[in-house]
Amino acid sequence: MGTLVEPQVVLTHESDLDGLVSGLLLQRLARAMFASEVPLEAYHYQGWKARQLSERTAWVSDFTFEARLDRNSWLVVDHHASEAKASVAQFIHDPSKSASRLCYELCQKQGIASAELDRIVELTDIGDLFQESHADFVEACDYANLVKSYGFWNLHSLIGGRIEGLLDHPLLEVMRIKRKVEDPIGFAWAKDHVEALCPEVGLVRPVVGNTNVIVHQLLERSVTPHPVLATLFKKGNGAFIVSFRSRNGEALKVATRLDGGGHPNASGTTLPRSVNDHEAAAEYIRQRLNPTLPAASLNGMEDLMQRWEQMKR
Repeated sequence: MGTLVEPQVVLTHESDLDGLVSGLLLQRLARAMFASEVPLEAYHYQGWKARQLSERTAWVSDFTFEARLDRNSWLVVDHHASEAKASVAQFIHDPSKSASRLCYELCQKQGIASAELDRIVELTDIGDLFQESHADFVEACDYANLVKSYGFWNLHSLIGGRIEGLLDHPLLEVMRIKRKVEDPIGFAWAKDHVEALCPEVGLVRPVVGNTNVIVHQLLERSVTPHPVLATLFKKGNGAFIVSFRSRNGEALKVATRLDGGGHPNASGTTLPRSVNDHEAAAEYIRQRLNPTLPAASLNGMEDLMQRWEQMKR
């Protein structure tokens, strides 16, 4: 790897723990190497795609490498699948590791390491790569759900931008209780209330419980005929985020159709500002996935489902 140039900004993914941890690690690396406080910016996929890249130098984490990131004096650290090739940017890429792990390896080369960071990065790795067979998988999901439950910047403020503050945070007890009490109730309700958006995609709207865990259980147990399950989340600013989950790589293909991105089995996108409630969000997704379907056509959706069932026979 070539010599790193001092960044004007650190850019990271706002939607998950991997984005938070990797972004803060790059910020700490810049502080150690250049004795400067480099600003951190975080984006969901839609905002990221719309952002103008005007900086001369920048460090990017947890975003899929693309041609527009291939810029001289830029560093991109990521683990998502990408067809783009780096010619002038420094691109650190390994699909078998989280972005946090890759950023931490850079930090370790500069002497930035501790038992606390080791543990946080390990848990981020397990959760982001969804290593279900790992002994610490459940605990890792509790950590990951801190960002899902409280938001990137709220959590950033609570820990004062200090990654170690996540370790054994009191809010983890809330995650544990919610997992034990709410998740079984939420799953029992959700399995009978999956709404078809198209033959391939079903919408899950859990009324209680951890949405990611519930969706994972629905897919794992093949409760619905849909290989992809979608969930909706409304941010504090009113914008809707849709997440897609699958088991065989279908989620990313669906997200791409809505100008989103992510992992093969865990992807998402931000819906347009004109979408201002859950029903409008569901209808917007339905129309994008079924462009020939008349607006709010329940009969049309039933026909699609019938054709899909016939194809399976």
